[in-house]
Amino acid sequence: MTDMHAILTAQRDAFMAEMPVTKAVRLDRLKRAAAMVRDNAARFCDAVSEDFGHRSREQTMMTDIGASLAPIAHAAKHLDRWMQRDRRPVQFPLGLLGAKAWVEYQPKGVIGIIAPWNFPVNLLIAPLAGVFAAGNRAMAKTSEYTPATAALFEELAARYFAQDELAIVSGDAEVGKAFSALPFDHLIFTGATAIGRHILHAAADNLTPVTLELGGKSPVILGASADIARSTERVTLGKMMNAGQICLAPDYMLVPSADEAKVVDGIKAAASAMYPTLLANADYTSVINDRHHQRLTDWIADARAKGATVEVVNPANEDFASANSRKMPLHIVRDATDDMIVMQEEIFGPVLPIRRYDGIDDAIAQVNRRDRPLGLYYFGSDEAERRRVLDRTISGGVTLDDVVFHVSMEDLPFGGSGPSGMGAYHGIDGFRTFSHARAVFKQSKLDVAKLAGLKPPYGAAAAKTIARMMRG
Repeated sequence: MTDMHAILTAQRDAFMAEMPVTKAVRLDRLKRAAAMVRDNAARFCDAVSEDFGHRSREQTMMTDIGASLAPIAHAAKHLDRWMQRDRRPVQFPLGLLGAKAWVEYQPKGVIGIIAPWNFPVNLLIAPLAGVFAAGNRAMAKTSEYTPATAALFEELAARYFAQDELAIVSGDAEVGKAFSALPFDHLIFTGATAIGRHILHAAADNLTPVTLELGGKSPVILGASADIARSTERVTLGKMMNAGQICLAPDYMLVPSADEAKVVDGIKAAASAMYPTLLANADYTSVINDRHHQRLTDWIADARAKGATVEVVNPANEDFASANSRKMPLHIVRDATDDMIVMQEEIFGPVLPIRRYDGIDDAIAQVNRRDRPLGLYYFGSDEAERRRVLDRTISGGVTLDDVVFHVSMEDLPFGGSGPSGMGAYHGIDGFRTFSHARAVFKQSKLDVAKLAGLKPPYGAAAAKTIARMMRG
């Protein structure tokens, strides 16, 4: 087993010896990270597809390769500005007397990254962009569910980086448990909420600051003013990408009671147009493994048993039961109720419950009685209604008139709220997450303590200072 403690010690020693970490060093690491992904894009696509059973090559190129290069390029472009000290005002009258204050963003040291299986390249590299931009070194734990991708990362990281810059750790849940218990200077975990709780417990023993990127049931609220054809196409695209195995996938839809039938028809039409066949369709991704396929199958059966109407979108009437494949068609769950598992747990697959609402406040109440989601999606042209949804709900992020897209905006913070996560990264927010904001105060040459009455023996000056403080 990899001696993770030895790697961490070596990284921290190298980091301390190197300080301060120059812009040139940071840019060089970003450049090598980009080269590692770009030069080996085809191999990454093959590895990810092997891990999934089948994964669309074009999808991997967009969501794992392109989406990994974008944050690196963004960080490199803006690094100069991010590294500048942030000047802050000082209280009257210190500024007049020559005192100065500023914030310097220092690297924290060694950052631990725990990546999930659903986007196994992007969700390791995207945090790494912020980690390297901030001047840190990194140890990254890959998912045991994507062993081919993990093995490729181990091979390539050793070729592009010294182990004291970037180290890849692979292994099962026990390795992950040991990894999360290491005394990192910061730890970022992307994955399920239940595992996030264990990560937080493990990190607490070391007082390691943690960023948790979790999930939850991200709702779609379809306003009465929404264009149903356009909205349902966009929801379907987001739901069926990666076969719904996205932390930000639209998890359930809230639709006006009068529009439910049109919405179901719109979803069916959109799914059929994008995926006229499924089993042999190279564009459509498989469910990651047998356990998750069985979980989804069981949840669909649970919904049926509790009174749901489940509509399977299978345009070519293919025989999934006898196919040697984990591909699963889109299942629309109508009449979804709170006692069904699909309305209690994050679905993470091609299953879409639809619930009716009467009036926007009813839709908002349905969202708010659940845990705060990672994403929230509203479709509609009614500005007052849109504002009410934004004001009366809490979620990690929001996309209006589409789904998922806020995650791809490099200058927007990406993170959750409550059970959907804590902390944020991407762009300058990632740079600051992986930096220590160090306060610096430079005192005036004058005897400020005496002028302010801070220096004993206390007298009239002290009395004036106290009186001013009491006035606020």
